[in-house]
Amino acid sequence: MSHPLNRRAFLGASAATAAGLLTSATARAADDFGGFAVGVQSYTFRNFDLEQMLKRTKELGLKSAEFYSKHIPTDSSPEKLKAILKLCDEYGVKPLGFGVSGFNKNHDANKKMFDFGKALGVKYLSADPSMDSFDSLDKLVDEYKIAIAIHPHGPSGKGRHQWWSAEVILKAIKDRHKLIGTCLDTGHLIRMEQLGEKLDVAEQVKLMGARNFAMHLKDHDNKKKTDVPFGDSAGVLNIASVLKALKEVKFAGHLAIEYEANPNDPSPDMKKCVAHFKETAGKVS
Repeated sequence: MSHPLNRRAFLGASAATAAGLLTSATARAADDFGGFAVGVQSYTFRNFDLEQMLKRTKELGLKSAEFYSKHIPTDSSPEKLKAILKLCDEYGVKPLGFGVSGFNKNHDANKKMFDFGKALGVKYLSADPSMDSFDSLDKLVDEYKIAIAIHPHGPSGKGRHQWWSAEVILKAIKDRHKLIGTCLDTGHLIRMEQLGEKLDVAEQVKLMGARNFAMHLKDHDNKKKTDVPFGDSAGVLNIASVLKALKEVKFAGHLAIEYEANPNDPSPDMKKCVAHFKETAGKVS
């Protein structure tokens, strides 16, 4: 499905759509982070159950999350989802996204994921779609008004993941529905240097422009091959440059802080990440 919009009209429509990703509750949370809606990717707390994950997220002062399947299984019954949402509300953590989910040409299977996303109330699904999925996804994002945010995974096995850069993603989706875009992962973009591809994260953001719907925000030490807290001397992520780029493209989506190191006790390092983000966002804004 092709949408013959000129560039100015397309960017205007996309920016308006992205702005709609912020609910009033998330907008209030954004006040604490220089105008950005900042939450957590629940994979950070993968060694904890849902309530423990919510408790730790609240302790960080974060009010939103992109959930993954351990914390909210995709086969949850309507009754279970109702109970999950009630628990999220009790801890003040709003589900804004879900993933990372796979999609292919099976339209019925894809539709089930969108039904799940609608029941959960999310604004986007971070995704790892196959190339033959886009005809189906064009229809579904238009019907449900839930964005597909393609997530790059960087080095994969002996090579690189099919979605490893903004250039690769944009080439595949440039003529697709305006609600098909990215959830760039700063850590995986940084990891591409292990394969000789040094990517400038801020430039990747600018390239995607209005198609930035979410981001997994993390820093990575390529020498030790581990995530590190924001501001750590071993890290390379320039939070300020990323935030300036996001402001330049009028980003109104969800920033999910993710931390893959120390899965048994990630909270101390996450507190450092949140503090560094707040300080940097205050200066940038």
